[in-house]
Amino acid sequence: MSTEKPLKMAGAGTGAPRPVIEPPKQKAFKSESKVKIALVSCGTEYGGVQAAFEEAAAKVNAEFLFPEIDIKSLDTIGKDFGIEAASGDLRLMMARAQAVVRGETIADGVFVTTCFRCAEAAIVRNEVRRYIHKYSNIPVISYSFTEQTDAATLYTRFEALTTIAKRRHLLAREVQHGITAGIDSGSTTTKAVVMKDNKIIGFGWVPSNEVVESAEKAFSQALEMSGIKRDDIQALGVTGYGRYLVGEHYNADLIQEEITTNSKGAVYLANVQRGPATVIDIGGMDNKAISVEDGIPGMFTMGGICAGASGRFFETVAKRLNVDITELGDLAMKGMQENVSMNSYCIVFGTQSLVNSLAKGALPKDVAAAACRSVVEQIYQQQLQEVDVKEPVILVGGSSLIKGVPRELSNLLNVKVVVPENSHLIGAVGAALLASGFVED
Repeated sequence: MSTEKPLKMAGAGTGAPRPVIEPPKQKAFKSESKVKIALVSCGTEYGGVQAAFEEAAAKVNAEFLFPEIDIKSLDTIGKDFGIEAASGDLRLMMARAQAVVRGETIADGVFVTTCFRCAEAAIVRNEVRRYIHKYSNIPVISYSFTEQTDAATLYTRFEALTTIAKRRHLLAREVQHGITAGIDSGSTTTKAVVMKDNKIIGFGWVPSNEVVESAEKAFSQALEMSGIKRDDIQALGVTGYGRYLVGEHYNADLIQEEITTNSKGAVYLANVQRGPATVIDIGGMDNKAISVEDGIPGMFTMGGICAGASGRFFETVAKRLNVDITELGDLAMKGMQENVSMNSYCIVFGTQSLVNSLAKGALPKDVAAAACRSVVEQIYQQQLQEVDVKEPVILVGGSSLIKGVPRELSNLLNVKVVVPENSHLIGAVGAALLASGFVED
């Protein structure tokens, strides 16, 4: 954070952070040409969501391309993909993906999307995504839309896609240098770190109440621990739900979405910045699964059906079991999840399962273990099917500190799950690391 830049005063308190905060006018890519995103879909115009897609793309200075194809290829495209789709729209989708991979349509990124109601479309979408990822170095994200899909829901995904497409030089950074700070304004907690010469020398972690006030508290804690004065911070990066408000308050050097910062922070802390990795981030209100290669996010998915697959559900479970959230993990490690049937696909139904189990005499330790299993099962079924899971699997976010979660995830995937030290600080660490790109050598 340059000492020459004045701090901007924040406005009135905003209350509790909201899941979606509309961004201000973006500075990102302002001086660059529009990012060209190939839209590979089964017909978003028929689903009534094309306008939302266009609005979200415009916010990140991107525009859609519709790859042109030889209509004769629709008769044979199924053989190339090994899928004989009955739908002509899905065959068109595969042909458009092939046109992008072959360079017949030049795109900076690809957005693969189908309606969530169609089972055949889900199969084709996954194969198309894998095909593009395997045969090109073009960043690709996939999404299943509903009639209620809006631009705010899509914004973070498009922001991440355009960042990967246009700022690979920044994402390739492996070493932090100088004195930088990062603030992660999350939905339930706000984290801050101070880094110096590739080491974390101070951090803060507070509940998220008023966005700017919480950021100030966390940042002050990190500065006090580090022994660094605020004026000595050379660059500041911010991320999280409240990133725009916090970024404006501090006149931050970097305002970045969570996909980029969290994956970068995760591989940094796990010391696996080269080669493949899979990052699973269970946050306070949602979760993310990210396929990373050489520190750069590739395929990723966000969210879930409900907060039942997030830290919010664990808070509900801990409260019902009358234990502190910090004690839930130790309790779960003593229990056996197979003794309790639990459904967390909806936080309400999950709570109902929890209450019913206790009423039938289930032991609290078994309920705690079942809650951990239920959350990771939803992440596995709803998100890990959308990314290529490669080891090491790195579990991060506040919920990674609940010991039963990595155990159940490891059992489910049959791989060793890595929980790096300071796994709850990944967003702030990633922001501080990337912000060092603004420090003069």
